[in-house]
Amino acid sequence: MSDELYTAVDSYLDELFGGPDRVLAATLERSAAAGMPQIAVSPNLGRFLHVLALARGARSILEIGTLAGYSAIWLARALPADGRLISLERDPKHAEVARQNIAEAGLSDRVEVRVGRGLELLDELRDEGAGPFDMVFIDADKAPYTEYFHSALRLARPGTLIVADNVVREGRVALGPGDDEAVTGVQRFNAALAADERVAAAIVQQVGAKGHDGMAFAVVRAAAGANGGS
Repeated sequence: MSDELYTAVDSYLDELFGGPDRVLAATLERSAAAGMPQIAVSPNLGRFLHVLALARGARSILEIGTLAGYSAIWLARALPADGRLISLERDPKHAEVARQNIAEAGLSDRVEVRVGRGLELLDELRDEGAGPFDMVFIDADKAPYTEYFHSALRLARPGTLIVADNVVREGRVALGPGDDEAVTGVQRFNAALAADERVAAAIVQQVGAKGHDGMAFAVVRAAAGANGGS
């Protein structure tokens, strides 16, 4: 098996479901033109997130890590007309590009991008009485993934679906301690997720155009309740 084959399969699947989306392609083009890192989810993983949001029947979604708004568009397209997605982004320039992309996608009425440090914004949401959210997508800096997860639990309720991206890191999570902050942050998150009895969780590794990585999935149990994080 090779990276070329993984990419070919991703391309096959993308074409199978309609091929490149004009709005999403333009989102990636504006991201590249702005010099932003090209680390958005792949089209097939974006579609997967969209299907998960539909399956959950999500009316409210929280996203931690906006970048150029690519995954936000996929998720917001699954919302009903009166649904709402709040996306948190640390970099003001990234947020500006994301807002433009979201507007071009015709989704400004249901997507709000907030700018600031993730954990501080999450505290603000809780203070405002925001949520509980039906779905949370975590795809930001990896070192505080555990803290993002705990904050997400405080904004959740029984049945909330929490998804975290990039939790396999090309398999390096299985190689023991190291000096890569992203890997150690994810290892800490994976361990915390597995040990947390407030959720039913699983981690699935995957390969594709973005290489070897994985996603974590957690459903908040009935006993956790809204605002039940530690």
